[in-house]
Amino acid sequence: MRILTTLLLACLMLFNVNTFAKELPPITPVPHVDLPRFMGDWYVIATIPTRFEKNAYDALEVYTLKPDGHVATSFHFRDDGFDGERKEIHSTGFVKPGSGNAVWGVQVFWPLKAQYIVAWLKDDYSQVIVARDARDYMWVMARTPTIAQADYDALLARVKALGYPMDKVRKVPQQARQ
Repeated sequence: MRILTTLLLACLMLFNVNTFAKELPPITPVPHVDLPRFMGDWYVIATIPTRFEKNAYDALEVYTLKPDGHVATSFHFRDDGFDGERKEIHSTGFVKPGSGNAVWGVQVFWPLKAQYIVAWLKDDYSQVIVARDARDYMWVMARTPTIAQADYDALLARVKALGYPMDKVRKVPQQARQ
């Protein structure tokens, strides 16, 4: 029964319809993502979270390029606080051909794939905004657990320009790692 409940929640997450987003144009991905350079650790700085990560602390997304060209993803976080239960979600990213590696379908549960758009990427690959046309979920990530306030403000301005509801954005608490 738990598997069925989880699957139903995943379906709701993937097919969430945001009527506000229907009035907005599709999000334009960056022209090209160098996949090997994009791989590695990405700290979640801010998000419009999915049900699974709504109380995440110390959130970290790890990407690993597989020999078949797919991307193994591992999302680690603590639930409800820095001392909360450590959780992990594994998925696979399927890069959309002809997208410059900037559009993926991310599969947590077969056969469903959630849209993943690299909407903005800093030239040095130190910060990224991952978005969805539905404007229901979004992730601001960086290679470090914290970023300068000016960078944070600039990233949120970009998120707002993409048409996201800013009242739903959550800054993810991160503590220094040793």
